[in-house]
Amino acid sequence: MFIVLLRFSKNKDQVGAFLEGHKAWIQRGFDDGVFLLAGTLKPMVGGGLLAHNITAEALQARVNEDPFVAEDVVTAEIIEMSPSRADKRLDFLVD
Repeated sequence: MFIVLLRFSKNKDQVGAFLEGHKAWIQRGFDDGVFLLAGTLKPMVGGGLLAHNITAEALQARVNEDPFVAEDVVTAEIIEMSPSRADKRLDFLVD
């Protein structure tokens, strides 16, 4: 499982130009069964994703395809996590 942090970068003012492409990229992640959760980092410092069913290398390649990443609107940090315990509703995430 991975946590992806997308923090605004020097081109933050370009959000509007690439927002539709970014939204489409997120939707593809959900459609492909990779993204489980997406949301805003508060207070408006970027966004975050929860990803699974993907290798670190494949996730990095996918993240690089995000228009926000490609155009330096955000910088991406990928954190790998191996869950060992979860609420019953999230048992599918535990190795």
